[in-house]
Amino acid sequence: MDLTYRPRRLRRSPALRAMVRENSLSPADFIYPLFVHEGAGVEPIGAMPGASRWSLDQLTAEVKRAWSLGIRCVVLFPKVSEGLKTEDGAECFNENGLIPRAIRQLKQEIPEMAIMTDVALDPYSCDGHDGIVNEQGVVLNDETIEQLCKQAVMQARAGADLIGPSDMMDGRVGAIREALDDEGFEHVGVISYTAKYSSAYYGPFREALDSAPRTTGSKPIPKNKDTYQMDPANAREAITEAQLDEQEGADIMMVKPGLAYLDIIHRLRLESELPIAAYNVSGEYSMVKAAAEKGWIDERSVVLETLLSFKRAGADLILTYHACDAAEWLKQG
Repeated sequence: MDLTYRPRRLRRSPALRAMVRENSLSPADFIYPLFVHEGAGVEPIGAMPGASRWSLDQLTAEVKRAWSLGIRCVVLFPKVSEGLKTEDGAECFNENGLIPRAIRQLKQEIPEMAIMTDVALDPYSCDGHDGIVNEQGVVLNDETIEQLCKQAVMQARAGADLIGPSDMMDGRVGAIREALDDEGFEHVGVISYTAKYSSAYYGPFREALDSAPRTTGSKPIPKNKDTYQMDPANAREAITEAQLDEQEGADIMMVKPGLAYLDIIHRLRLESELPIAAYNVSGEYSMVKAAAEKGWIDERSVVLETLLSFKRAGADLILTYHACDAAEWLKQG
């Protein structure tokens, strides 16, 4: 055939493919989510094969392992005892609570590791929502933000490097930024869950923390989070959220879930110069693990291809439960 250009010329060998490769993965791209609990030892999470809840006495060793693999940031999620959960989630800003103790411990033992936190009420709420639910079953916006600001300042005081508001209350980024600055934490960054969708992919995570919405009394509790998390049908709305978060002082913006929302990552990349993170959420993780256990897919290949898709869409950072496995595979080449 008389062809002037043949794209296969640049695919002919590993060396040529490497020369023209547009995107790559590094362990430094990953943020490693870790579940912590007050109990002893390590508790495997049934819905998330390979993931566990870590006791404080085991947590440092796992974070040191992640550091040795080239991972430079972890994010902490607490499994809170039922007796500490209340309607207003006040345990979230307890200076001696599980998360501030974990932060202080990690900063003492491995100060180089960047620590990201989660700011929301759902792990601390007896109602299982990210905000305060009133007697009519409405999740309150402004009242919730007051609690979130206290939580963010407490986490910063404990030594957090990045505050991650995941609640999706309107105006919370600006309020948290102001609260941090007022307390002298201008250096602490805000990584906002900018486009967090009301997604079915969060199920395993909610099992890990026992944080799903639930009714414990006579008050009507919304069965889902549709009134504050984004509608999966909407894409343009994500641009509005991104513009607001950037105006309010976000340092990094996040899209959650990641794999089913690659188009949203790409839209935000075109709209903003801020770093963008993708959250490879629990449901995405568990589906890969389940298929790999069945022998239906090659786990290593699928995981690395999935993580690369986030970079190709425009993400700079990836929160993923595959972080340590992926980092080991990348080192193996």
